Amino acid sequence: MALHLEVRHLKLVETVAKEGGMTKAANRLHLTQSALSHQLRDIEAKLGTPLFLRLNKRMLLTQAGERLLSAAPMVLDELKRAEEDIRQIALHREGILRISTECYTCYHWLPSVLKPFAQTFPRVEVRIVAEATRRPIEALLDGRLDLAITSATTRNRKLIFKPLFKDELVVIMSPDHALASRPFITAKDFAAEHLLVYSVPKEELTVYQKLLRPADVAPKHVSRVELSEAIIEMVKAGLGLSVMARWAVAPQVEAGTLRALPLTARGFHRQWSAAMIRHKAVPPYLLRFIELLAGNSMASPRKDARRKAVSR
Repeated sequence: MALHLEVRHLKLVETVAKEGGMTKAANRLHLTQSALSHQLRDIEAKLGTPLFLRLNKRMLLTQAGERLLSAAPMVLDELKRAEEDIRQIALHREGILRISTECYTCYHWLPSVLKPFAQTFPRVEVRIVAEATRRPIEALLDGRLDLAITSATTRNRKLIFKPLFKDELVVIMSPDHALASRPFITAKDFAAEHLLVYSVPKEELTVYQKLLRPADVAPKHVSRVELSEAIIEMVKAGLGLSVMARWAVAPQVEAGTLRALPLTARGFHRQWSAAMIRHKAVPPYLLRFIELLAGNSMASPRKDARRKAVSR
């Protein structure tokens, strides 16, 4: 069904009803009375019904006119708000910043980043897209994210990666485990072990991608566990090994309830980056968020190993 009404029509009817006559309404709208009468007749013709009863010089609303007048303030007010919102968006003062990270519980840094961010951009909403956690780069390319925090880089001309910080993956085990006295753990050591991992496909796990698959090694047993806390408790109980970021388990290691060993003799370190779509006009609030994240001690595992978050 085609729409016959325009914004100017709503303003016209609203003004005529408020002024009660054509002369005052024409002056208010900066129109001649003839032009106003012509526009009103045009609206009524398109709608197929009169909007006003003309009694001498007075204009009285018909039932159709009353209905249209009841809608006018809501429509006009919403358009005003939309125009202001769009103006703020165009000035990069308002918007929604959609973020996700491949680290399942790695949002401990968010509160401390949000506070200074909100001081500069109070009208920008930071929204975590949890469903994009498993594949943040894919979500970014699909337009479902504005910022992906990832330890993997992809050769794609559409993307820009801004380095944030580094962390180290370690093998965790109970202190009385047979491997606990080793200086480090190799891929072959997993062959006789029970490996506890997060509940995602093996191809998405860093330990499989970067260590086990290239060495053609498969653990004796693998258990997928939904909660990171559960993985830690199972490892502490001697039920298996797991691979996590060193900073994620620092409290347990310092308390002596876990042992954390380097993954290979050289250790296994990851570079975390902020990924975004490459385009000419990057919103200043997006760059500011990345800047705060890179410089925030709570966000950097190297600077705050006590913060609890478990990475794939």
